[in-house]
Amino acid sequence: MALLTPQSTTDRDDASRPTGEHVARVRGHHRSFGDTHVLRAIDLDVRHGEIVALLGRSGCGKSTLLRSLAALDPVPAGEVEVSGRTGVAFQEPRLLNWRTVHQNVALALLNSPERKQRLGLAEAALAEVGLGEKLDAWPLELSGGQAQRVSLARALVSNPALLLLDEPFSALDALTRIEMHQLVIELWRRHSMAILLVTHDVDEALALADRLVVMDAGRIGRTWEITLPRSERAPSQPDIARTRAEVLAALGVRPTPRNPRRDPVTGELGPTHHQPTKRGAA
Repeated sequence: MALLTPQSTTDRDDASRPTGEHVARVRGHHRSFGDTHVLRAIDLDVRHGEIVALLGRSGCGKSTLLRSLAALDPVPAGEVEVSGRTGVAFQEPRLLNWRTVHQNVALALLNSPERKQRLGLAEAALAEVGLGEKLDAWPLELSGGQAQRVSLARALVSNPALLLLDEPFSALDALTRIEMHQLVIELWRRHSMAILLVTHDVDEALALADRLVVMDAGRIGRTWEITLPRSERAPSQPDIARTRAEVLAALGVRPTPRNPRRDPVTGELGPTHHQPTKRGAA
């Protein structure tokens, strides 16, 4: 396990968090589809107020585990326990095109009997994600980043103890992803919720998470605790660079062998040492 520099208590990244308590606990969780074993005896805890990034190759079971935590799939008794509400945002925003942005967010509160209350909470959630002026807009009028903000508002409107994010930024352009990362951290600080983020992006995980968990073939593999303040997690930071290399290795990504002919500054390839012999030479 890689343990980075202890986090400053002035960064809430920042403020105090409950210790010794878990918002979610998974024990011996197994999921099969026919003869295919997708999850194999999974054990995982998510502590109150922490961000956990779940990484792994496609088909390793990340999204299946998230669906179990969200109670979207049937789960055997005692295998998955979540304290409090959950909110979920997926890779696709999954907005209803025949309802306004305001109505899409309010759909997450259908258990609330008061329509006025539902709409008021939805309006507040949209304001939090920077879309207070888009209440009456239709989903097809939104950019990709705006649609994901609506999806995030819908996940947050019920004030969840655990926010589940299933690769919600993977389809966004690089600048929009950075904006969404900043928004998620701002909302996390404000609401003190736990977050489980499913991602393929190691750099995204290192930038956002307190803990990285790699899954492989339906099992939990290695885990890394990242206690370095987020403001200090530059890719060139030695602990971050080392952890990144370890995570990539755990994911089966091997570094490209160094080519001695390539100039380390320009990246240009030098001439070969063996020149081909010209045919017909005397």
